[in-house]
Amino acid sequence: MPTEYVDEYEPLLVRGIKDERRLKLPNKSLLLAVFAACVGGTFQYGYNISVINAPTVYVQNFINQTWMQRYQTNISQGGLTLLWSTIVSMFTLGGFIGTSVGGTLSVKLGRRGTLLANNAFSLTAALLMGLSSTAGSFELLIIGRLLSGMNAGIALCVQPLYLGEIAPTALRGAMGMGTSVFITGGILTGQVMGLKEILGKEEYWPILLSTTCIPAFLQLLTLPWFPESPRYLLIDKGDEESCKKALRQLHGLADSGDALEDIEKEKNNLVGFQAKKPWELFSDRSLRWQLLTIILLNIAQQLNGINAIYFYADYVFGQSGIPMDKIRYATVGTGACECITALTCGMLIECLGRKVLIMGGYVLMSICCVFFTLTLTFQDFSPVFPYLSMACVFAFILSFGLGPGGVTNILTTELFTQNTRPAAFMIAGSVNWLSFFLISMVFPFIVIGLQQYCFLVFLAVCSLVVTYIFFVVPETKNKTFVEIQNEFQSLKTNKFCSSDGAGTILLSTSI
Repeated sequence: MPTEYVDEYEPLLVRGIKDERRLKLPNKSLLLAVFAACVGGTFQYGYNISVINAPTVYVQNFINQTWMQRYQTNISQGGLTLLWSTIVSMFTLGGFIGTSVGGTLSVKLGRRGTLLANNAFSLTAALLMGLSSTAGSFELLIIGRLLSGMNAGIALCVQPLYLGEIAPTALRGAMGMGTSVFITGGILTGQVMGLKEILGKEEYWPILLSTTCIPAFLQLLTLPWFPESPRYLLIDKGDEESCKKALRQLHGLADSGDALEDIEKEKNNLVGFQAKKPWELFSDRSLRWQLLTIILLNIAQQLNGINAIYFYADYVFGQSGIPMDKIRYATVGTGACECITALTCGMLIECLGRKVLIMGGYVLMSICCVFFTLTLTFQDFSPVFPYLSMACVFAFILSFGLGPGGVTNILTTELFTQNTRPAAFMIAGSVNWLSFFLISMVFPFIVIGLQQYCFLVFLAVCSLVVTYIFFVVPETKNKTFVEIQNEFQSLKTNKFCSSDGAGTILLSTSI
């Protein structure tokens, strides 16, 4: 294995250059490329999660009427619940399928090409759901939700890849936060569109569900104006001229040289290596800690209690004296709260770093779990406790958006190099969607069995994640992908490290 000498006393001139780079604002073209990728990407994920909630009663009435027309009898309550659950859960199944193919498509079609092709699922889903009422077919809703889920699954897999690969090293975290910002923006937009003042009336529910076509059209109109990922062009396709042209457009002429040098270093480290399949990552001992990290973080992202908070939100708002017909507006407030926090995280991530934010988020969530358990337990003891519970709801959402909600996807991008990153996103996405499905199935039984004490389970999850991150995950701020890979290699080879007594450490790497 080749060896590399790392001096802990970095020359002041180099540090000054790095600091100067950190202060530079992103190129306008780069910001517009992030918008174009996200508006038809993870925005759709957030939008389709929240938009289905508003027309729940109307869609159930439609199912009952359709059943009556077909079979001249009312559908049983159990049958209605089963059909409605199927419509909702098809999104999760579609997401899992989309994630399973997203990484492969990103290698064959490119990152940008996959995002553009992905809009076909969204447009078809919008057409089917929009026509379901006219056609008198709830089966179209089931297929439409499945296709929407496939669109979201591919987007969650490929969009962070694209954002992480087009961004300069010093801005990779901030640009990567586009994933979280647009997810929360999609959730908030879906909540607002579902208000009765907009499209929340019974006659408008097919139109409401078909509005998922709008972000798809926006992406088809904007994303073609921006280039493919420069890393994909040079490392995967070997097209140096297209890579240089893409870098000049995204980074500007002055900064494109440094970015090209960084990409060429990564390419040289990957000479002779082909893009890996997901199952090959499990057998690669050099990726053991990276793989374990993204699996644990993606499981924790679904099992940390955020779904429980949203489940309890309506009850808490009702206990706090908010009228039932106004609770929907309070729920919009939770969506706005998470969206604002995601934006805040985007501004802080390059200053505080990934490790501080994600650990801080989980620590704050652990504290909120304790206080929320106490306030729910003593809900009837004093009129003050319902308001304390409401404060815990917003505090928990703020804590989630500040760290785990945004940083998890960024770490998945940064912990892997070009030939392993697509497969890593397929694994991370699959774990995330399976955990999403598991919590949606098991969570009602946890609540029934443990009631407010269910948050003690989530407290344990958050505490364990904090411990793991503290001891295992390195800070990745302002580090190239190769440097991050070397840090994880040092976890495995640390016992073989030797010091020469002058502040120089010899690291063995397998890159």
